[in-house]
Amino acid sequence: MTESFITDSLSSYPHPDHAEIIVVRHGQTVWNAERKVQGHLDVELNEIGRDQARAVADKLSRGPKISAIYSSDLQRAFETAQIIASKCGVPQVVKDFDLRERHKGDLQGLSHLEIAKTNPISYKALMSKNEEQEIPGGGESIVQLLERCKSALLRIGQKYKGERVVVVSHGASIEILYKWACVNGYEGKIHNASISVFHLYDEDKWNLKVWADVSHLSQS
Repeated sequence: MTESFITDSLSSYPHPDHAEIIVVRHGQTVWNAERKVQGHLDVELNEIGRDQARAVADKLSRGPKISAIYSSDLQRAFETAQIIASKCGVPQVVKDFDLRERHKGDLQGLSHLEIAKTNPISYKALMSKNEEQEIPGGGESIVQLLERCKSALLRIGQKYKGERVVVVSHGASIEILYKWACVNGYEGKIHNASISVFHLYDEDKWNLKVWADVSHLSQS
């Protein structure tokens, strides 16, 4: 999607019928750059990631008022959220475990380039079309990921109906929210520090206004 979410928000916000939820993927980490599976392992931002977070913060600060900022409790997301909060004048970031990345079991810490060879059973589970397939080593299924991410977004959306909220999360978690909101499949890569905007009316009515926007990064 190419529309400017700031322009769109100015024309539609505030609106008492829905919450506007701006979902941000955390900035880059060393493991992102090295193509390693992170999952629930706690990896911090690198300097590129911090620059990306500042670019997101600058863009969001030029939009309408943000009522609250929620974040995964993993530090790569939480630090991104703190940078946004500081720039946008939000006094605190609320940590929410349910916004974490998908737990990827035995694959966590391994290189994406090697996992098919080094752990073929877990890799097969990761790539499975069976949405109830868990990843060996404590990993989650797609269904489990969806339930906790959806639960978090619904709680936030219901609390802030008529307001604007930022949520900082992870690639797989954001992808699953897209699949929940849209019936026509998956659309494009979710880059670090990308911005997606959802309008939440109720559990059965979501509107995806902007998907994986990175225009602010090319300007930073």
